[in-house]
Amino acid sequence: MSKINYKSAEEIELIRESSLLVSKTLGEIAKVIRPGIQTIELNKLAETFIRDNKGVPAFLNYNGFPYSLCISLNNQVVHGFPGKYELQEGDLVSVDCGVVLNKYYGDSAYTFPMGEVGETAAKLMQVTKECLVLGIEKAVVGMRVGDIGYAVQEHAEKNGFGVVKELVGHGVGTKLHEKPEVPNYGKRGSGIKLEEGMVIAIEPMINAGRAGVRFWDDGWTVSTIDGKVSAHYEHTVAVSKGKADILSTFSYIEEVLNKK
Repeated sequence: MSKINYKSAEEIELIRESSLLVSKTLGEIAKVIRPGIQTIELNKLAETFIRDNKGVPAFLNYNGFPYSLCISLNNQVVHGFPGKYELQEGDLVSVDCGVVLNKYYGDSAYTFPMGEVGETAAKLMQVTKECLVLGIEKAVVGMRVGDIGYAVQEHAEKNGFGVVKELVGHGVGTKLHEKPEVPNYGKRGSGIKLEEGMVIAIEPMINAGRAGVRFWDDGWTVSTIDGKVSAHYEHTVAVSKGKADILSTFSYIEEVLNKK
């Protein structure tokens, strides 16, 4: 089992720079995402923006993944392929982005609604975002990984939603996926103890219906087992004393969406 790589203050600042480039890239996506646009156009925009800012798309060719963004629609949970599909009014679009900058990774995801979405989808997005906030609140020195998972699971399930168990958050650093794994379910007080120097991606993946998922034959795309919609939000976070240090931000996205 590989060990946890603890980060120095300097390394955390480098991961913050990478995470902010991810956040700005998602902000650029927010400017153009709308019904009628092909998802491959979003992928091209992201790759160009990342490279123009001296970064490298972290997902492109990662274990053979052929794109710079994961774009997952409606009942797709994560790892969806961009393509010629034109977004439609009412779609739920999860956009997951990663970059490498100065040898360090950043990782973040956001679920965009296309115009008016159904009541269930709107509630799902709200609750999933709240799950992320509640999970991050537990990413402090002295807590355990299970405390993060419990906070996410408890809030999702009390709202009647399913928590994906097969996919988890992860450590972030000089690799995209490092130890420890950070599940979105768990028992309070269980799992690895959180310590200063840990940098983790917390990423609730919450389904409107059942928790179960189906893995596609393309080797990547994951969808809900019952065909109901799913939402996904993710931040890269440094474990700190008293309060977690969130290295990515949704402020660039929200600034754009609030103007639309």
